[in-house]
Amino acid sequence: MTNLVIAILMVLSPIWPLGENPTPNAPFLIVNKQTNQIAYINNSKIEKIYRVATGATNQLTPDGMHTVVVKAVEPYYRKKNIQGGSPDNPLGSRWIGFDAEDTDGRMYGVHGTNQPESIGKNVSAGCIRMKNEEVEVLFSTVPIGTKIFITESKDDFESIAKKWNAM
Repeated sequence: MTNLVIAILMVLSPIWPLGENPTPNAPFLIVNKQTNQIAYINNSKIEKIYRVATGATNQLTPDGMHTVVVKAVEPYYRKKNIQGGSPDNPLGSRWIGFDAEDTDGRMYGVHGTNQPESIGKNVSAGCIRMKNEEVEVLFSTVPIGTKIFITESKDDFESIAKKWNAM
């Protein structure tokens, strides 16, 4: 292959968004552990804010900028060998995995839950739980490569987003 062909393939590659992002208008997620909410930002505006559950302790849900690297429908729960789609599966109906702490997107994620009463609380082992019907909507709109910023802040989502060039 010529260098030109390789360069073109790199630009058109589906993993290209894993580079410099967020860029203006790119999808962006912000999780605020203080309020137990996640904001979906698209086209430089906050499209939706959802209530979530986060880590039982502040340290369990890792702060910082991460990248969505894995998505799965009806995810398999490896820790307890529970098939996707099972009502016993604590991961619910969707998994949006991100690369926190140098992981591969299979350790930390935004996911559904079979415990909807946990939403709004600090109860997880580190993941971000959402109601299944809400994570399904988010799953359909968030591409691989989307940045997710996790913080504990008194600032509103608009202020946080502007700081990270998401608005």
